[in-house]
Amino acid sequence: MGFDRRQFMQAAAALSVPLAFPSSVFARARYRPTEKIGLGLIGIGIMNRDHLTRWLKDEQVRVLAVCDVDTTRREDAKKRVDTAYGVSQGTEGCGAYNDYRELLARKDVDAVSIAVPDHWHANIAIDACIAKKDIYCEKPLSLKLGEAKAMIDAVRKHDRVFQTGSQQRTEYNGMFRTACEYVRSGRIGDVISVNVGVGESSRPCDLPEEPMEPGLDWDRWLGPAPWRPYNSILSPRGLHNFYPHWRDYREYSGGLMTDFGAHHYDIMQWGLNMDSSGPVEVHPPPHDDAKFGARFVYANGVQVIHGGPDGVTFLGSKGLIHVDRERVVSVPDTILKEPLKPEDVHLPTAANHHQNWIDCIRSRQRCICDVEVGARSVAVCHLANLAYWHRRTLRWDPQRWRFVNDEDADAWMTYRRRKGYELPRA
Repeated sequence: MGFDRRQFMQAAAALSVPLAFPSSVFARARYRPTEKIGLGLIGIGIMNRDHLTRWLKDEQVRVLAVCDVDTTRREDAKKRVDTAYGVSQGTEGCGAYNDYRELLARKDVDAVSIAVPDHWHANIAIDACIAKKDIYCEKPLSLKLGEAKAMIDAVRKHDRVFQTGSQQRTEYNGMFRTACEYVRSGRIGDVISVNVGVGESSRPCDLPEEPMEPGLDWDRWLGPAPWRPYNSILSPRGLHNFYPHWRDYREYSGGLMTDFGAHHYDIMQWGLNMDSSGPVEVHPPPHDDAKFGARFVYANGVQVIHGGPDGVTFLGSKGLIHVDRERVVSVPDTILKEPLKPEDVHLPTAANHHQNWIDCIRSRQRCICDVEVGARSVAVCHLANLAYWHRRTLRWDPQRWRFVNDEDADAWMTYRRRKGYELPRA
């Protein structure tokens, strides 16, 4: 192709692309432009504490309720809300709940921000749809393939506005959007393959029992997952400012494959214009102990490989574009130096991920990371994990959302949930 690794490493063209979002059209809006949206937060770990900081400064919303199964985190969030709003001690102030269903039952809560371990996403999101709440849900969207499809169906049935927390589409100076626009505009020629650099799959949980954390509803933390004794690695004690390692264990997450893969595979899907589709095959790596090298095949012949530098690398017949959170570069570097033309592909923009959700709640339009976008992206991650765990080729029908003539694989789309924590019927 006329370029080598040395040239690629030397090519650095970090771009700062202004973001813009058109004024909301309120003709079909549920809310008046000046009316505040009542907000509830479910799960008060590091992610929703960050979201809470944003929401407390946002004049468009009013935080009315918080929920967490850990008393310390729940009470701390309530105190932060009451302090921010100047609520006097002894008055009701922000509602604080152990059971998210009590929060969803509030008529004054219009929308919820869900940031709980992955194995809880589907239950809470579907119940929120049934309760007619609009939803911001952290990625990865689900623990299993079947849950992702159930979330799409629930959002569509109840006409909810849903934002998946895959903020690479809206933030980071627009670098990910720029990469996808240039790829989809044909600037690297025909796409041949894509490398996605993310971490490994999760493993079965084998943690020993520890003394219970006071004030933690451990049964509810586990929810639909199999019963096991408490361990602080899964639910750290008290307040913490790090990402807990429940993500490493298969009962609660797909590992870094789904955790960061939900970000980078999302950009891969966006760049290939596959937001409403996905791969048709996934192949495990040739060596049984390999943790990288799974390969996807799309219907148009494009191949996607798990592995490579952190981020997403699109390889085409005329060059390549690599993007991560630090930079977007091309080889040759002239690809990104030539501005896009009006007739080229220009993808949606937004001021930021949170504002896009609020704008769409008012306009009733779909968010930039609508539920199907999040579901399709995490489906790619789930397919990779299944290829690693079972070490065989899988054929996938992205439109029917099931495997092709493979009952064994179809059974892997779900799991046996604990009694009392079944998946809600939307």
